[in-house]
Amino acid sequence: MNRKLKVLAAASAGLLMLGGLAANAVGVGQKAIAQTAPKGDPLRGLRERDLTAQAPINRIRIVFANRRDATDLQNKANQVAAILSKEMGMPVEAVIGDETAAVEALRADRADVAFVAGRAALKAEQLAKARMYLAEVRSDYSGGNTYDSVFVVRQDSPLRPKGSAKQTLEQLKGKKMAFTSRTSGSGFIFPVSELVGQGLVSGPDRLESFFGNVTYGDGYSSALQAVLKGQAEVAAVSEYALLPPWITAEEGKNLRVLQQIPGVPAHGIVIDDRVPAPMREKVINAFMKMNEPANNQLFRSLYNSQKLVKVDHTRHLATLRQALVRAKLEP
Repeated sequence: MNRKLKVLAAASAGLLMLGGLAANAVGVGQKAIAQTAPKGDPLRGLRERDLTAQAPINRIRIVFANRRDATDLQNKANQVAAILSKEMGMPVEAVIGDETAAVEALRADRADVAFVAGRAALKAEQLAKARMYLAEVRSDYSGGNTYDSVFVVRQDSPLRPKGSAKQTLEQLKGKKMAFTSRTSGSGFIFPVSELVGQGLVSGPDRLESFFGNVTYGDGYSSALQAVLKGQAEVAAVSEYALLPPWITAEEGKNLRVLQQIPGVPAHGIVIDDRVPAPMREKVINAFMKMNEPANNQLFRSLYNSQKLVKVDHTRHLATLRQALVRAKLEP
């Protein structure tokens, strides 16, 4: 009897040992998997995004990016959302935020649509696979759904247009330069791209070796005010910044364009890739209703846009993408 008990005890111990080894092996395996998929693993975000994308979309959230010339934006955006909601037959929510927040909301699936500038659209494509489907047309855009970046000087400046863009811009060597900001398309990216393309600077980190002084504003107004006040000899802005509300009409008379760079893509509507194609078409068609007379006045009051036109994401943003590459800047 004692012998049988001993045998049973030994067998039980063996089973317990095997169980412990198996459990330990599973634990080690899980640890190994965890080690090969660190917290910063980009695939983790994609897997989470895939799971989120499977969930049905029962409302559309749109981020309307802040602009300096937009007033009472939340109220107007709410009214636009109400019209879109009626057209789509589902709830549409309007949210106001800066362009960085808009892109992050698309990436995190907290928003489905955003009304943003070209650079933000490229960032949204990179981080959220979003694409631009509609672009605005404005009366103060010389290209309709594109506009000019311009180098601006005072009316009494000795700097004058020359026979070529290179000859004109060569005059800026040693001058005091005011850029709109480090992130502005028309106020930094396109001007730097042009300077690099003309062989005047090798990149954005070499601007100080060409200009006598370089400053960065917090928008078009501050860059233009620097020129008006004699703090800078030239500024880089959008063509429409020479009109109110950026500066007064009287101040505008004291400025002139030295050199223009065409082809800056207009702001537009980007839609997240997780929005199914049939619903995406509904969003596009609903926004196109804002062109109709009954809705157009409200739509114009948002950003001074006359209408929306359908665009191909790649073609519309091609000039900006090229400018970023040439200027050696990231989206």
